[in-house]
Amino acid sequence: MRAIRAKQLLALPIRFHGIQLGRAVELLLDPEELRVLGLDVLCGDDVHRFLPLPTVVIGDDELTISSPLLLLEADELAFYRSRAFALESLRGRLIDHDDRPAGTLKDVVVGPGGVVAEVIVEANGEEQRLPFDERVRFQPESRSAA
Repeated sequence: MRAIRAKQLLALPIRFHGIQLGRAVELLLDPEELRVLGLDVLCGDDVHRFLPLPTVVIGDDELTISSPLLLLEADELAFYRSRAFALESLRGRLIDHDDRPAGTLKDVVVGPGGVVAEVIVEANGEEQRLPFDERVRFQPESRSAA
């Protein structure tokens, strides 16, 4: 698997033998390892299903699967959603790098095996790519006093 930005990955259609089955609408991440477990896919029948990332071949213009049976039903999606978290829940969070503010999370780069290889932060209107390692920390979400 080649490294790819989450934004690009989510823009690719999911196909089986050239037939479009759906599109990924969210990445689901393992909360312990910050590794992509799979995709929340909106299928052509307007049902959300779970697609494990290891079953996907990432091409330049599509995500290819070897069988439509790899798209797990809504109850399996609910199972994974209850044990993982969506990338969208991290976007906009403040990031520290080497114990200094680096900017807000805009995107991630997914590498081989679904690992988050880089974080893309935005500061002062500019994007910066940082290797995702022990120097990167997500600041706690701020909570209102209400």
